[in-house]
Amino acid sequence: MNRFLFKWGDDLSNLVMQNEDDFKLLRLIERSPEISQREIASKSGLSLGKVNYCLKSLAEKGWVKMKRFSRSEHKVGYIYIMTPEGLKTKSSMTIDFLGRKLAEYEALQDEINSLKDELEITRVSVKQIDLTFDNGH
Repeated sequence: MNRFLFKWGDDLSNLVMQNEDDFKLLRLIERSPEISQREIASKSGLSLGKVNYCLKSLAEKGWVKMKRFSRSEHKVGYIYIMTPEGLKTKSSMTIDFLGRKLAEYEALQDEINSLKDELEITRVSVKQIDLTFDNGH
């Protein structure tokens, strides 16, 4: 079941940003289930408060389970376990993310080619102007 529901009038840019934040966290959790919230914040570029909020949201959605464990005598940490629904969602997000990035890449290639064409036209025009200027004097 897709959980990217929105109401008419919702700001879709916020929805996309939230999904990208969720995606970042799911990727980090999958790679390193014992990762700390501080490490997640550092690697994702999100604030510690935002990471905490997102992790609670992922747990509420049923995509991640959090288990406490003792890191040392005085420190308690969490291990983050992706649920089957979380794995499915992450796979779907990966496909969406890859599609967006490929579209961005293709658009960037088109823009680069256009700029190269403009530069070549400018070079030819400058050469013609130089030739005209040299022949005129």
